[in-house]
Amino acid sequence: MERKKELLIDNEKQMVLLGSLLAKASCGQGIIFLHGDLGAGKTTFCRGVLTELGHKGTVKSPTYTLVEPYEVNDQKIYHFDLYRLADPEELEFIGGRDYFEEKSLCLVEWPTKGEGALPVADAELLFEYHSSGRKVTFTIGSKYGEKIVDTMIAGFIQLGGRIWR
Repeated sequence: MERKKELLIDNEKQMVLLGSLLAKASCGQGIIFLHGDLGAGKTTFCRGVLTELGHKGTVKSPTYTLVEPYEVNDQKIYHFDLYRLADPEELEFIGGRDYFEEKSLCLVEWPTKGEGALPVADAELLFEYHSSGRKVTFTIGSKYGEKIVDTMIAGFIQLGGRIWR
């Protein structure tokens, strides 16, 4: 069920807004893969998600710890950064499967590093540099992911965001 949609993100405020829209659309559940070069906006997007769900502290990329767990309002959110993962089997050593439970939201940066050890994503987002902003391409991986992405995009457009092409 692969389908793609693309948005243009003009600034950091819009990237945080997009994350906020994902939090609302997903009701704090699902598996979302985040692809893109260093500095392309993945962690900024995650900050928007976590802030919308009620997290009050800072949000940093868990590059050295691999996963940063958050529990906000009885919701479990796991922010993964697999950039430094040498082998997908390392996810097993940290109890990777336990994080992907039904009622949690898993945001996974650099998911290709964990290929074979990760479940299928509900949606995948590719963050790319574009002019002075970013282009975000959504690939839908499940019916639930389709609902999340469609709701996010509709909200983004309604708030003045731009669709690519």
